[in-house]
Amino acid sequence: MLLEEDPSTLIRHTISNFNIAPDKAAVSRVSESLSTLQQARELRLREAEASLRRLARNLNTLASQHAELTALHSSAQHASEIARLDTQKFRIAKAASDLEMETERLQAQLAELNARLQELELQGVDGGDAAGAGGLLEDEVLLRLKVYRSLGIEIERDSKDGEFNRVVVRNDRKGDVHVVNIDRKFSRFFYANYFWQCL
Repeated sequence: MLLEEDPSTLIRHTISNFNIAPDKAAVSRVSESLSTLQQARELRLREAEASLRRLARNLNTLASQHAELTALHSSAQHASEIARLDTQKFRIAKAASDLEMETERLQAQLAELNARLQELELQGVDGGDAAGAGGLLEDEVLLRLKVYRSLGIEIERDSKDGEFNRVVVRNDRKGDVHVVNIDRKFSRFFYANYFWQCL
């Protein structure tokens, strides 16, 4: 019975009985989505290629800079510069040590000259005793000062009361200089022992 009908009619009825509009719309949406994805993929690909080209340029720039720095750097020149700086450092250290020793020597010489000045002041303007009637006492004091000075001990007077209040003990063998302020709390025996230990 079906075969007796016109095939075109049969096809038309078949098409009319199937609703393909939603399928066509779905296919259209899928096609649009595919097209959008393809465009996004191409855009991201172009961005990645541009970024890759920038990185390649940066790499080439850094490589050329590194090559220039490597060409300028000489290990032998660096070693010679380090050796020169080390030599200069040792020379400066030796000069500082020499200056320190010279300073100590000049301080000792200054103390000796101060003691000599005090001795000359004690002798007076005319080279005689400044004490007049007490000349024997001054001679005794000067004799003691000379003995102490010959041992490397120099005694200084206080400018206010004239009392001996400071002692400079020099030890030429050790190169030591000790400055001692005399305090009346300690006995003469204590200071004598201390001075002998310094000598």
